[in-house]
Amino acid sequence: MPWHQIDVRLRSRARGFHLVTEELIAALPVLKQVKVGLLHVFIRHTSASLSLNENADPQVRADLRRWLDQAIPDGAPYLEHTTEGDDDMPAHVKAVLLGAELTIPIRDGRLALGTWQGIYLGEHRDEGGSRTVTATIWGE
Repeated sequence: MPWHQIDVRLRSRARGFHLVTEELIAALPVLKQVKVGLLHVFIRHTSASLSLNENADPQVRADLRRWLDQAIPDGAPYLEHTTEGDDDMPAHVKAVLLGAELTIPIRDGRLALGTWQGIYLGEHRDEGGSRTVTATIWGE
């Protein structure tokens, strides 16, 4: 199978952590053709992130948001970059800490995630808008 790449536009979401596993899978029907391979996903924004974590209990996502918002508060007096608002620089810091990319194995046409793993979009702005993820698939 040749390389396959597509940009997936994720709908706009509120600040917080959102499971986007199924949304990404739905946009990648070619996954079903891959026996063994890799999916690489890369978010093309500096104020949002991608990560893997708990896919069952939404309290985990809420707790992560609260923890990050407390650790890196909006409008902190030590932050200088405020051109786009009090939530802008904290969003950049959160995105740096959590990361912009994931690589996930593909096995028998499915993502080889653990039982309780899901792909999170970390939306770190109040008005982040829709987000674009570049998905690259390679395998056989």
